[in-house]
Amino acid sequence: MKRTCSGEERELVFNLWKQGAGFSDIGRVLKAKPGSIFTILREHGGIKQAQGKRSEIQLSLEEREEIRAGLSAKMSIRAIARSLNRSPSTISREVNRNRGRRWYKAVAAERRAWRLAKRPKPCVLAENIELKMVIIEKLQLN
Repeated sequence: MKRTCSGEERELVFNLWKQGAGFSDIGRVLKAKPGSIFTILREHGGIKQAQGKRSEIQLSLEEREEIRAGLSAKMSIRAIARSLNRSPSTISREVNRNRGRRWYKAVAAERRAWRLAKRPKPCVLAENIELKMVIIEKLQLN
């Protein structure tokens, strides 16, 4: 069975790792197996990722909740858009891409938006061979 960690637990894992604690030590603190801790750290190379930032033009969770409430109250897309001071097409696209009027869920839509916002970005050293060679030379010189 796969163990999932909350945001606070992940934060604690990275903080303890940065302080020099091992997998077993961190596992004991969180009551998790060392392999689970390894998996969390391996995901990002042991480096804590910056907190994601949302553009102001993106819908917020609160706006998505308003959309859900409006749909539950059988409001029209245009009425919901007016109440949020958004374009009706923005609301319509949001609802259609997240299972439609009948099945729209704000939290699921929010999770999906964050997931789709992540894009694989190539490593700088993989793209810049000259820089990679300079770093290798410097590392060998200590």
